[in-house]
Amino acid sequence: MEVAIMMTEQFVSTSITPIDSLNTLSPYEVNKLQDASQGGLYKLFRQCSLAVLNTGSELDSTKQVLDKFSRFDIRISQKHRSVQLELVNAPATAFVNGEIITGIREHLFSVLRDLLYVGTELDVCCPGANESEATTNMVFHILRHADAIRPHVKPDLVVCWGGHSINRVEYDYTKKVGYEMGLRGLNICTGCGPGAMKGPMKGATISHAKQRIKDGRYVGISEPGIIAAESPNPIVNELIIMPDIEKRLEAFVRLGHGIVVFPGGAGTAEEILYILGILLHEKNHNLPFPLVLTGPAGSEAYFETVDKFIRATLGDAAAERYQIVVDDPHEVAEVMRDGLEQVTRYRKATSESFHYNWQLYIPEAFQQPFEPTHENMASLNLVHGLPDFELAANLRQALSGIVAGNVKEPGVRAIEEHGPFEISGETSIMEPMDQLLASFVEQRRMKINYQEYQPCYKIKPAALEEVS
Repeated sequence: MEVAIMMTEQFVSTSITPIDSLNTLSPYEVNKLQDASQGGLYKLFRQCSLAVLNTGSELDSTKQVLDKFSRFDIRISQKHRSVQLELVNAPATAFVNGEIITGIREHLFSVLRDLLYVGTELDVCCPGANESEATTNMVFHILRHADAIRPHVKPDLVVCWGGHSINRVEYDYTKKVGYEMGLRGLNICTGCGPGAMKGPMKGATISHAKQRIKDGRYVGISEPGIIAAESPNPIVNELIIMPDIEKRLEAFVRLGHGIVVFPGGAGTAEEILYILGILLHEKNHNLPFPLVLTGPAGSEAYFETVDKFIRATLGDAAAERYQIVVDDPHEVAEVMRDGLEQVTRYRKATSESFHYNWQLYIPEAFQQPFEPTHENMASLNLVHGLPDFELAANLRQALSGIVAGNVKEPGVRAIEEHGPFEISGETSIMEPMDQLLASFVEQRRMKINYQEYQPCYKIKPAALEEVS
């Protein structure tokens, strides 16, 4: 029930209660959410809640969003019958006729659910397990708590990666691919934001309706550092907030059964390096995991640049783990359908669960949270001679830092204070990276407001003996 609604032209102040979940909280949980100290959850709760309320925004900088809505506040209280959220100066676009949009209300309480679970109930996970096993179990517990684990259902969840700042032709293409996959009964999982994260979901909603699929899944997986820059799109019907980018990426590959990659920028390249690095590890050589890179006619240059970069840094073996399909949504859907059938047969033969990919081996280098400071970015070990998966992990961290410098609040502030990140490494790696990033800038893939983009990085090739 909405109460005490106060509206201005751009802002709304009101109170809301959950629809069918989180009806009660303990006093400890309420205090944790209200605690603005370093150990409290208030800052994260406010930031993620604002992101959910600001859906459809044209801003892709967390700092700009927080500055624009600096007067926004959210308070929580435990009333006699249920939890109540008090919104102060919330974006008016989240409301219709004074009432909050239903999907946005659901997303708000998904944020509350996940932040509380990680911040209070998941303090200790899996005693006796090593750090890597504990991380994988933590990801599982978060997904299960969010009711994202669906046993007894054959592999049908396709993860779609791609940029938030794609052009209209590319966006329409992502919808066509989503439509073709939805016709085949496949469900969609993305990073929950706009652009290539929204398009496949939108296409799938139409084909699911045609096929009379009433329980279609549109899973959005985000994390606190990026969600304000990539506010959840309105089609997401399962929103999950992971603690950091590394656990977000692990959630994608453990929960999903195959991946389709559309054109994007540094964040998409980070995701490609993540999955390729894992698949290159010897323990995963025989593990089926369909991976398709695709875009409309006119996107050939993007995939040529990405493919050239991968071959120059990780070698031809890495390129064998993916297939490039240009301007053929039907073919993408068929390749993915065939790939998921292979996944199903493999998991049956190995007695692996359909709902969570426990067998996939993820080296600790991909699980350790990376803090993109100037010092950490400058000290990345980017040389040939490392195991392929280890070089991929280091390259992934470099791209993660660039994403932080582009859109995440701490990264943007660090760039403002200390200048661009400096990334150095072996020339045979740095030159392809420089070309890759330059192509993203030229193709306007770094930010929505590409006219204002100033690179947050400097590439510095160095002699081998200087970086080894």
